[in-house]
Amino acid sequence: MTEAIETTASRSRSSKAAPAAAFEMPKFEMPNFEIPRMEIPAAFRELAEKSVSQAKETYERMKSAAEEATDVLEDTYATATKGASDYGLKVIEAARENTNAAFDYATRLMTVKSLSEVVELSTSHARKQFEALTAQSKELVAIAQKVAAETAEPVKESFGKAFKKVA
Repeated sequence: MTEAIETTASRSRSSKAAPAAAFEMPKFEMPNFEIPRMEIPAAFRELAEKSVSQAKETYERMKSAAEEATDVLEDTYATATKGASDYGLKVIEAARENTNAAFDYATRLMTVKSLSEVVELSTSHARKQFEALTAQSKELVAIAQKVAAETAEPVKESFGKAFKKVA
């Protein structure tokens, strides 16, 4: 009985494997369509050639303008980065000066012996700090204005030139 089962199993395996190997995809060839040969009138040909040449010229002008704009933007970015760095350094310097002034004030306040000296020292410190903050603010505004002008002017000029070239 086991022989019968083995033979039936081997037949079913061999019958399943044979059709899979025998199947092949049909091969199709692409149809060869003939393009009719038409004579294009000379006027159309000239119009097409003129359009292509104008498109190339416009492309070249746009490419040139884009390259110039990219160069200006790179320079502007470098200027803005340097300006922002200068501004940040000035803010750090002002903070250091103000912190030192506050520590000096606290040190002097520890040595005061009377209330009138406290009032005099506090008034003097407040006046000096107000003057220092005013000067620091003016310096920061000057730096910000300078950076804004140095950054905006080249961009404005460059884009004006670029648009004049393209137009």
